Amino acid sequence: MGCKTNAELEEIIEQAKILTKDGKVADYIPALSNVDSSSVAAAIYHIDKVSNPCTYAGNFEQKFTLQSISKVLILALALQDRGYQYVFNKVGMEPTGDPYNSIIKLETSTHSKPLNPMINAGALAVTSMVKGNNAEERWHRIKAFVECLLDGKTITYDKEVAQSEYETTNLNRALCYFMKQHGVIESDVNELIDVYTKQCAIEMNCLDLARIGAVFALNGKDPVTGEQMIDDEIARVCKTFMVTCGMYNASGEFAIKVGIPAKSGVSGGILGVVPGKYGIGIFSPALDEKGNSIAGLEILKIMANRHHFSIF
Repeated sequence: MGCKTNAELEEIIEQAKILTKDGKVADYIPALSNVDSSSVAAAIYHIDKVSNPCTYAGNFEQKFTLQSISKVLILALALQDRGYQYVFNKVGMEPTGDPYNSIIKLETSTHSKPLNPMINAGALAVTSMVKGNNAEERWHRIKAFVECLLDGKTITYDKEVAQSEYETTNLNRALCYFMKQHGVIESDVNELIDVYTKQCAIEMNCLDLARIGAVFALNGKDPVTGEQMIDDEIARVCKTFMVTCGMYNASGEFAIKVGIPAKSGVSGGILGVVPGKYGIGIFSPALDEKGNSIAGLEILKIMANRHHFSIF
């Protein structure tokens, strides 16, 4: 059973925390550069526990922005809104060894189709598919969907981070204009960037993230009520992308060493899913050279080895 006590999780965090000195915060987004790089926190939602389902350690109530973790949630919403065929007619399913913000595959792939929904080009295309007549409607539907996954808890987004990303995200704009030229996206680019930067700046803590992980661990069901919040087939698709593409271009190595669906973000968050057992939320902002939380990876490796997490 994974990390039955807070004390065990605290001990694992202390082991992993040493590695934060080797990482670097995401300073290319100005508002993300002001965090304590040595911070480490984690929470595990045990779906078989009715009362007190979480174990947690570190500064687990500290809020952070989702960044690329949001890509998984918006994919689930877009699939519910538009259906499998519509979404994957415009976005592919293949992993890539290129950086998450690369434009090169758009120029060389058939119909300028992004390779998958976890790279920036694919995620931007997916966000454009969320139903709504304008940016405000799309954002409110995204917010309501995430709040639903958190049992109605009100979420906010970090306005400073969103504005910082909006002002500095010229590469994402370039991706959008390229895709708009080729009919992959149809919406206004600046409106899309507005929604996307808010989506990436959604704030939550490790406990919140672990609860969302529990929904995916239960194939889309609420861990408390049993209500089907995400269609089980959509949950399966999202988890598959987390395995193949969720940890940027380190996804293959992660699958071998840890072996669970996971999605990281450059804020230092990691969403982990152990199917049928646990949802995991981790935050540690010191990143490795591929953009993954360096201590977060170590925590997952230790837990996976001790408690046999791997789905393979």
